[in-house]
Amino acid sequence: MAQPTAIRRVDPYWWLTVPLLVLLLGLYVYPVLKVLGVSVTDPELGLANYALLFTNEGIQNMLWVTVRICVVTSVLTMLLGYVVAYAVVHVSDRQRLWMLLFILIPFWVSVLIRSFSWLVLLRPEGIINNVLMAIGLISEPLDLVRNEIGVVIGMVHYMLPIAILPLFANMKGIDNRVVAAARGLGAGPFEAFWRIFLPLSLPGLAGSGLLVFIFSLGFFVTPAILGGGKTIMIAEYVSLQILNIVRWGTGTMLAVVLLAMVALLILAMSRVINVRETFGAK
Repeated sequence: MAQPTAIRRVDPYWWLTVPLLVLLLGLYVYPVLKVLGVSVTDPELGLANYALLFTNEGIQNMLWVTVRICVVTSVLTMLLGYVVAYAVVHVSDRQRLWMLLFILIPFWVSVLIRSFSWLVLLRPEGIINNVLMAIGLISEPLDLVRNEIGVVIGMVHYMLPIAILPLFANMKGIDNRVVAAARGLGAGPFEAFWRIFLPLSLPGLAGSGLLVFIFSLGFFVTPAILGGGKTIMIAEYVSLQILNIVRWGTGTMLAVVLLAMVALLILAMSRVINVRETFGAK
């Protein structure tokens, strides 16, 4: 006689998450649906706001500037972050603790303070221009703020810890015996790195790169301060549309586009790495 199929018992601890799920539905899902609704109803029902993506030259230029800055920021951040993460993995435990401390310190400083600090450093009368002029490398101040250069510098500075930590976690999991075996078989230091260590670290590099790019898309404070109104990215443009021009339809449409871009990038990242482990959930 066949035994009845056992009914799967629901862990009672899952019920503890119900209040949080209700809170999330009220504070996140509902507002997002509201924004989506406004984007197709203001000023009239339809997809006219989304048609601006293909007809409005100003919006197209702004989106191109956003993507360009995010790509440049991601590339520079990953280059610098890879070098730092590689160094952190290969130093002694005591040195590693100090290096990780200095990497984490920027997290404790407000992005607003960091942006104003870079404004002071990069302005024509700032320390960087004064030092370069004093040692004779330049004859007149460089234009380092209120443009894309200043925005990229500020964003790279903010993004470095976000890139270094996932890269460090990935490199920490690489078995050094594999590299040592390659050296034992006659490979030089660079060849062992290029043919063994680098390929093994590519998943972490790809995951960190996508993570940095996703964070870069939503930057607001740094471009607003270091861009000086001349370099406007999508987050600042949404703010201008809603708060200054009061064009809710255009602003919410761009907000939906930004949300969709982030969702697609996270989906792409999930194809490369384990997203749950990247965000600390196992």
